[in-house]
Amino acid sequence: MQLSIIVPVFNEEKSLAVILERLLALDVDKEIIAVDDGSHDRSPDILQKLADDKKIIFIRHEKNQGKGAAIVTGLTQAAGDYVVIQDADLEYDPTDIVKMLATAYRHNADAVFGSRTHNPQSGISYRRYYWGGRFLTFLANLLYRVNISDESTCYKMVRGDLIKSLHLTCRRFEFCPELVAKLGRKKVPIFEVPIAYFPRTMDEGKKIRWHDGAIAIWTLLKYRFVR
Repeated sequence: MQLSIIVPVFNEEKSLAVILERLLALDVDKEIIAVDDGSHDRSPDILQKLADDKKIIFIRHEKNQGKGAAIVTGLTQAAGDYVVIQDADLEYDPTDIVKMLATAYRHNADAVFGSRTHNPQSGISYRRYYWGGRFLTFLANLLYRVNISDESTCYKMVRGDLIKSLHLTCRRFEFCPELVAKLGRKKVPIFEVPIAYFPRTMDEGKKIRWHDGAIAIWTLLKYRFVR
């Protein structure tokens, strides 16, 4: 199998069915692993129906543990040559995953990131998040010499055996800095592909908050100096 798509889900009933249909329509050899992280809306029902139709693999956390925990759970079931993360909202365009996978195979790459920065047409959610993301990118490049342009992008594609060997311990949104840090420590080259971005607002369900940025900074520092 070429690709495992892990979809962490928490209270995304408004967009969940749409994003899953877009993923199912991708013309690649794939599996979709949706991990519901203790949702209390209709998200589990939507996922269960698709699982009953054998369209997806559905795993459920009874209690909310965080996005990172959902990804770690999904990795236990992933069988693809590559693994990529897809949020359950509509901020990212799944057709970009096909471009990333093509780049991965063309270069025999261990890691391919989707870069919003490399696409001048990509949207910006909030200025504070934009500049926060730029700072995290600067810090990651400074500490690990990874030469990336978008540290906090959702679209991170990594070879399956490699990402499992990293033994990720993240629980919440620190998945991104932990993955970047551990790839950087192994000196894994990261390829980038321009991607689209359609940001949503807090009122529309955006979940990340300022303190998640502080945790991301700490995570990048921690893995640079602590083995």
